[in-house]
Amino acid sequence: MLLSIFCLFIAVVVVQFLYYIVVFGKFSFAKPQTVTPKNVPISVIVCAKNEEENVKRFVPLLAEQNYHTFEIVLIDDASSDSTLEIFEEFEKQYSNIKLVKVENNEAFWGNKKFALTLGIKAAKYDFLLFTDADCYPTSKDWITNMSSQFTAKKNIVLGYGAYEKIANSFLNKIIRFETLLTATQYFSWAKIGKPYMGVGRNMAYKREEFFKVRGFMDHMKIRSGDDDLFINQAATAANTAICYLPDSFTYSQPKTSFKEWFTQKRRHVSTAKHYKLFDRNQLSVFYISQMLFLTLPIILLAFQFQWIAVLSIIGFRYIFAWIAMGFAAGKLKEKDVMYWFPIIEIILIFTQLNVFITNMFNKPVHWK
Repeated sequence: MLLSIFCLFIAVVVVQFLYYIVVFGKFSFAKPQTVTPKNVPISVIVCAKNEEENVKRFVPLLAEQNYHTFEIVLIDDASSDSTLEIFEEFEKQYSNIKLVKVENNEAFWGNKKFALTLGIKAAKYDFLLFTDADCYPTSKDWITNMSSQFTAKKNIVLGYGAYEKIANSFLNKIIRFETLLTATQYFSWAKIGKPYMGVGRNMAYKREEFFKVRGFMDHMKIRSGDDDLFINQAATAANTAICYLPDSFTYSQPKTSFKEWFTQKRRHVSTAKHYKLFDRNQLSVFYISQMLFLTLPIILLAFQFQWIAVLSIIGFRYIFAWIAMGFAAGKLKEKDVMYWFPIIEIILIFTQLNVFITNMFNKPVHWK
């Protein structure tokens, strides 16, 4: 029995090696990108629901981008606070801002996808760049950097949506490491030719890609997934590029309590079951291998079975995982979280398990 567990443990580490070095290495060890500005007009789309404080701060940062031709489409999704009034003032202040007012619709009540669809249809330009109302770009060249990855064939660009750093907060490090890991996964699979998700905090696509798949119609009844489910359906090896230029990042404020973060994770995870079969399988294999890597050596070491070999394999695994994630962290400006890598990884694995179990019995709450 112990020999079988030992052999399984070796197989798990081999699988982990394939993920971290072969798959994630496609992004981690990739060459730095360069900016080749494109002469394409851009419509920046922001959907907000009860975000009065955030839009006051962040819309001016969008309006002041250094880009030759762009508009900002502000979508108010039936807010009950003063978001709409603030948008109306911005519309008067900036000539390139267009306002889309969404009223509650019985068929699509509280559905962000319905609001986004109206904004996409109202956009003046065909190339669309998306971010959330609680996000802001890291530089005035955000549009230039994100749009630089469009080509004649690449009509979808996946960007990085980071979270702000909070000093002396271990939860913040966990959140940012998870964001780093998620980005490493979807960037790497996109480079391999199997794009499966993106984040609405920072992504772009040409409007024709939206209509090719009938927009959000195939998953309109699923409240979340305006970003990842759309990309899972529309993105291919031929039409998808990634952007990890430092000036292309967006930032948003992370959750500050474990309860809030756990609730957010439940929403995000709930859409993964609707991914294509290959994508569900590759994510499942990675998570299962993570869990087995933690549990199998505990059994082997408890019985002192080949303990020197077991410890050596554990060390080898942490070295190659640390190297792969370290290079990815360097690209995405998240190096500081890697000092806590082993501890954070263990917390994330068991948090993910908790999320799966919780979602089995209770549906998560979605758009406000």
